[in-house]
Amino acid sequence: MSKKENNHKDLLTISEVAEKFGVHVETLRRWDNQGKLKAIRFGKRGHRRYRRSEIEKTLKDHGAKR
Repeated sequence: MSKKENNHKDLLTISEVAEKFGVHVETLRRWDNQGKLKAIRFGKRGHRRYRRSEIEKTLKDHGAKR
């Protein structure tokens, strides 16, 4: 597996993260803008992706259900 493919598997889409947190995608966009849960931005349109490890840590730290 190439490094690029491995990195892709480590990233979650905004929809996947919204489902894990049980919130709307707009909430995640707001959290990103406020610096509460920073996203990685890709492409011309700035699509948000989140590191799986950071999301899992945040969920664990806050006792959220997956």
